[in-house]
Amino acid sequence: MVKHIVMFKLCGSATERLDAAQKFKTALEALPEKIDVLKSMEVGLNENPDEQWDVVLTATVPTMADVATYAHHPAHLAAAALLAGHKELRGCVDYEF
Repeated sequence: MVKHIVMFKLCGSATERLDAAQKFKTALEALPEKIDVLKSMEVGLNENPDEQWDVVLTATVPTMADVATYAHHPAHLAAAALLAGHKELRGCVDYEF
């Protein structure tokens, strides 16, 4: 199995960032029903104002090749498009466990 962990730092006012993050979270949490290789998806919104990251997601897929399948799936691309104009930074780690 592979854990796919991604963090996003958004730009804009606090209200704009929270609105974008909430819409993104809702879209991501619907993905396991739409993408067969996606075994789980957890999305968290940062509540600590002392930290710079706004959103974190942890997804589980069977293989490293499935990370690409998930990443290129139309439902994932639609969810990712919700951050257009809001994404400042993205950090990602994929590891087998």
